[in-house]
Amino acid sequence: MEQNKECRACCPRKKQRSEEEYKSLIHRLNRIEGQIRGIRGMVEQDAYCVDILTQSAAATAAINAFNRELLAQHIRTCVAQDIRDGKEQTIDELVATLQKLMK
Repeated sequence: MEQNKECRACCPRKKQRSEEEYKSLIHRLNRIEGQIRGIRGMVEQDAYCVDILTQSAAATAAINAFNRELLAQHIRTCVAQDIRDGKEQTIDELVATLQKLMK
């Protein structure tokens, strides 16, 4: 319950996702979480650096794929609706988000 209060304080906006979208995003996050745990295990087991870096690159690619999927859904739903509603500031928000993702 406390976590929900914290979330509402930092991110007051909400987005209703379809069951399919929700499941897809959660599935990707679960896979990424497993990859990160695997990398940690490799470090704990003194695995060879290149092997760890290879797995780290795979996790980075998985996070990027997650971000692309979420961004595409955001543009198709939230951004498109806000533009239809005349909320031009959404374009500035999208540009700022893209700049963060491209760092």
